Amino acid sequence: MSDPFERYHCQISLPGFGISSQELLNNAKVLIVGMGGLGCPTAQYLTSSGIGTIGLADDDLVSESNLHRQILYAPHDIGTYKVDAAAKKLQQQNPSVSIIPYRLKVTSLNVMELISEFDLIVEGTDNFETKCLLNDACVLAGKPLVYGAIYQYEGQVSVWNVLQKDGTYSPNYRDVFPDAEESQVPNCREGGVLPTLAGIIGCMQANEAIKYFTQPQDILAGKLWMMNVLNGKTHVIKLKKTAVQITALLQTVQVVTFEELIQEKDHFEIIDVRSAEEHQHFNIGGTNIPVEELEHYVHSFSGFSKPILMYCQSGKRSAEAVRKIKKVFPDKDIFSLKDGIHKMQP
Repeated sequence: MSDPFERYHCQISLPGFGISSQELLNNAKVLIVGMGGLGCPTAQYLTSSGIGTIGLADDDLVSESNLHRQILYAPHDIGTYKVDAAAKKLQQQNPSVSIIPYRLKVTSLNVMELISEFDLIVEGTDNFETKCLLNDACVLAGKPLVYGAIYQYEGQVSVWNVLQKDGTYSPNYRDVFPDAEESQVPNCREGGVLPTLAGIIGCMQANEAIKYFTQPQDILAGKLWMMNVLNGKTHVIKLKKTAVQITALLQTVQVVTFEELIQEKDHFEIIDVRSAEEHQHFNIGGTNIPVEELEHYVHSFSGFSKPILMYCQSGKRSAEAVRKIKKVFPDKDIFSLKDGIHKMQP
């Protein structure tokens, strides 16, 4: 009878690792949220290392522009769900690992139930709203979160909210980036990213996950690891807890697709939150109120009887606008146009 741990011989042979650490990995349950540039290498190395159960959560489809950095996918996967394509290939990579795909968008309505079955959460998302949501959910649930972020030539990794020996928890995302969901940093498609950076940061996230179960004293809890792939420099910054308190989840911004908008355009009060210049160059109708000027018009929204739809170039500014109006009118139906209008422009 073959040795079930033979494929892990090289890591079992490491000083201080052994069979006991491999058994810890075999019993571990890890959820990866976001199967893009970070989620792909993270999932591959956690699968190959023998993590017993791996959940994959994402509602996105594979597109051609993903292929240069999302290395689990091939041209024939274009148009399929990422979690389905990834689960199939990861299961082939290591049949002994249980791969569970979740074809869904993680929101404030489902996140607590989703993370409840897992020991560790890894986030490979490309937007601040989901990063904040996962962080807040993990804080409320008392679960650790492996963080990763990439932009152009720079990347970051940390492990948030780790239970310490004294009963306290290590710093979380809000301690370092308290108002991150208000930020307007472009995503990879808009700002660009070197594909090897995604691989490096994703591998570092997998590395932290493995260490969490086997060598927890050495993980990047209370530390932020940063790398620039142009000059090869790395830095580690020590982090501190702040007075930021997390008591509830922020409501997830609801989105409407362009196809849904076309079908029910008369159903919405439409607001373009881009600049006046952008609106004049190209628009899909509606009133132009730049997101920076919303505060001057906020009370006019009380007179709208229809649901409100906000749009911008990519969906980022419109999501910010939705959050601003929801703070004043929490009961109003306000939506953001998913992915904006960049694909529609001539």
